[in-house]
Amino acid sequence: MTIHDTFSMHTRITNRSSARARRLNTLSALLASAWPLLAGAQPQAATSAAPAASATSAPDPSQLPVVRITARSASDPASYTAGASQSATGLSLSLRETPQSVTIITADRIRDQAMNSIADALQSTTGVSFKETDRGRNSLSVRGFDIDSFQYDGVPVATGNIGGETGSTVIYERVEVVRGATGLLSGAGSPSAAINLVRKRADSKVLTGSVEATVGSWQQRGLTVDLSTPLTQDGRVRARVVANAEQQNAFIDLENTKRTVLYGVVDADLGPMTRLSVGGSDQHDRRNGVYWGGLTYWNADGTRTDWDRSKTTATRWNQWDTRQQTLFANLSHQFDNLWRVGLNLDHYKQREESMLLWITGTPDRNTGLGLDARPYHYLAAPTQDQISLTANGPFRLWGREHELSAGLSFSRARGGWDNADPIGAAAPVGNFNNWDGSYARPAMTALYLASRDTTAQSGAYAATRLQLSDPLKLILGARLSNWKQDNDVGAWTAAPFTIEHKNQFTPYAGLVFDISANLSLYASSTEIFKPQNALDRNGRYLDPLTGTSYEGGIKGEFMNGRLNASAAVFRIDQDNFAVTDTGYFVPGTTTAAMRASKGVRSQGYELEASGELAPGWSLSAGWTQFSARDAQGADVALDHPRRLLKLFSKYAFTGGLQGLSVGGGVNWETAQLSRATNPVSGLEEQVGQSAHAVADLMLRYALSKQTSVQLNIDNLFDKAYYSSGWSGYTYGKPRGVRLSASYGF
Repeated sequence: MTIHDTFSMHTRITNRSSARARRLNTLSALLASAWPLLAGAQPQAATSAAPAASATSAPDPSQLPVVRITARSASDPASYTAGASQSATGLSLSLRETPQSVTIITADRIRDQAMNSIADALQSTTGVSFKETDRGRNSLSVRGFDIDSFQYDGVPVATGNIGGETGSTVIYERVEVVRGATGLLSGAGSPSAAINLVRKRADSKVLTGSVEATVGSWQQRGLTVDLSTPLTQDGRVRARVVANAEQQNAFIDLENTKRTVLYGVVDADLGPMTRLSVGGSDQHDRRNGVYWGGLTYWNADGTRTDWDRSKTTATRWNQWDTRQQTLFANLSHQFDNLWRVGLNLDHYKQREESMLLWITGTPDRNTGLGLDARPYHYLAAPTQDQISLTANGPFRLWGREHELSAGLSFSRARGGWDNADPIGAAAPVGNFNNWDGSYARPAMTALYLASRDTTAQSGAYAATRLQLSDPLKLILGARLSNWKQDNDVGAWTAAPFTIEHKNQFTPYAGLVFDISANLSLYASSTEIFKPQNALDRNGRYLDPLTGTSYEGGIKGEFMNGRLNASAAVFRIDQDNFAVTDTGYFVPGTTTAAMRASKGVRSQGYELEASGELAPGWSLSAGWTQFSARDAQGADVALDHPRRLLKLFSKYAFTGGLQGLSVGGGVNWETAQLSRATNPVSGLEEQVGQSAHAVADLMLRYALSKQTSVQLNIDNLFDKAYYSSGWSGYTYGKPRGVRLSASYGF
């Protein structure tokens, strides 16, 4: 836990039911719930179905399937769906064959909606709730649980202090989100979702590329260059370089950001069946005038504050700079029997340095007096190194062909942070009504070690897809994990300590039944574990939190695979949640002992469709509805809405309007249930944002086969809304305009 998290902590009670013996009954109930959706459809052998990836195709398990980029006219319809994904099981399965909910944000949709960051993509992803705690930190949640599992090309990574959602999209070909527990591949984490970022690759054997220039609201200016070229005459060695530079002020007073991104990859065919990929990336964000902690809810008289959307608590010297660097290498080989092996090496390095001012309290409505300030200097440089070995291929049993995937992985992450404190008492804030950031920068102590830890995780997993009959497939998997964290002495750690969990078993089970050539019924049970540092009455660490996801529903492929649709019901339980063991203390201390208990149950349903409805007409639509309650039946995860609608559609005209594309969408959600205590009445009041919708619009015109211009208008109707944090709120963006021109060759 960093000091950022300590200041922003708001209690989330989580749980799970641990009775594994009831799992089959739960799956049966989910199947029964989904069966009415079939409306009398009769099962039949799906011999005419053409799955996107079969065992005989033996895709490379060391990375997600490579997306081949082909030249096309700027007026061609976009693809809003993808053929296959390995993010859930390590097996290359089509979306219909995967017994979990999967959303893929494709390169075309990233372009159409001008998704500048991974956060932009996640805000438009089915089931994902995205909230800004302030202008430097975000809260991501799916089905009532926080997201803490990120992958790069299918390789899990601890994102450290800087969340993976801050990354630029120029590096990635697509974004995949698997909802539910993903412990089979991720190991430790939350039972919410895993976000897989699929990097661009050098696949072109001819010189090709694109250039895009952007201008927009709040003095936004940007330039992106994406070039691919062969390095040898026969094209066996190829390179790709992506560079991006942009800067922008913000609708928030004083804030401005400069970003540079550089990415490069070399792909080499070492032989007919052997491929090597080596690459790296560097993203540097320099942010000035960034405010921290949000705006206070209350005036001193107990009335609600009503600030302008441009209001800030930042000073002119506030800074929040981050840097993310990666290096990776992948070597894969396919044998004559169609088995593939892959070796992955990955290195991640982050750096975050911030100099901020924390402003708290309740101001007088008229004079603006009454707020307190605390300056803060923070430095963190987490790293992670990882190696993994995978194997994937077909095998025959019982006269049928099946598929097996297996892997070994080891990672070591170094985390922690340094602090500096103000020397002497902080100066008064003064009249906050007239605040313009002119607050003197205080003298600070030298940086000192606040916390330092090293986390090692190793694991072995295997998953198989068994073709029990023509229409029926059984997917079984399991992972065995070892997790160890060593904590050093620091200002936040009085004595060194170690948390270790060995032989953590994580099962996976899924069943897919093809009821026709286009429709499949499915059910699954998945798990994940998350270590915790709470101690019991005997001085032992509690067992890890263990989340179990149950899901069932129906999936369909239409328009020759160009349209995917699904309907799912789900339930997530979390067990071993730490609660106070009343009357007991940790031996030798005055710290209250903790005990494991049942916690949160989240359950609900989702509907989703993505792809091409008709030639030129693309759609992405998702609806989510769920409840999240603790063992006593009280609502939890109050900062995130219970119902979400994510909708975007685009139409590419033909005939006399050839070259014109028009698109639009809306993100709608119900009210947040967040509550805070009124400082005058002492009563809790709801402070969460009420139900609201934010609409977007896009227009693109192809001037030629190589050149196009695009206009995006975000928050078309200029809806004023905010995200509630633990102590205040942050406004969402007002209406903004972005104009881009691109040239491809």
